Amino acid sequence: MAQLKYKRVLLKISGEALAGDKHFGFDFDVVSKVCDVIKKCTDMGVQMGVVIGGGNFWRGVKNGEGYIERTRADHMGMLATAMNCMAVADVLEQKGVDVRVQTALEIKEVAEPYIRARAIRHLEKGRVVLFGCGIGSPFFSTDTAAVLRAAEINADVILLAKNIDGVYNADPAKDANAIKYDAISYEDVLAQHLAVMDSTATSLSMDNHIPVLVFALKDPENIIRAVEGEKIGTIVGEN
Repeated sequence: MAQLKYKRVLLKISGEALAGDKHFGFDFDVVSKVCDVIKKCTDMGVQMGVVIGGGNFWRGVKNGEGYIERTRADHMGMLATAMNCMAVADVLEQKGVDVRVQTALEIKEVAEPYIRARAIRHLEKGRVVLFGCGIGSPFFSTDTAAVLRAAEINADVILLAKNIDGVYNADPAKDANAIKYDAISYEDVLAQHLAVMDSTATSLSMDNHIPVLVFALKDPENIIRAVEGEKIGTIVGEN
């Protein structure tokens, strides 16, 4: 069995990633591949908490701007994340993975309410825990929810799976000379206004000393490489 660098992780996946090339809803080929890798990780003994964004259905601040009051728009975004959690949970269960969905907004007919001690117990029993509805409050992103849940469950690392393979000093899609960092400090991310996570999430990870590994989800096997400590992406951490 491969040596694990990280035993308990918080995996953050964007909702857009689940949509694949469709850019809306689900690309179940993508969802299935991600769930295959999550299963492999749990079979290796990794304890996995997962936060999924809702952008494949609704982004509160973007989609509601000018039409819907921000608080309500953000609550709609929380419900989008719950839909994503339910879909991923179902695909995981089809693959034989024991999974629980916990939501920060109470939707007791379809998910458990978020309870830290219960979440940790699920992880200890080898269950994947999907955290939905952000932190249950408007004006906070799912990036911030991922960092908060990582801190609460004492995760070793936040695995930030994105559509880009690391952190650059400029947008590589716009600047051919953009330089990729192998490692960068929280302070430098904030000072340079780099689009890793929003500033609230970055500050929270810094204050709680939780490293953030940014890598591309295009190859879902990168999740396995990450937990094994292979050098991929960019690690955001202490100076």
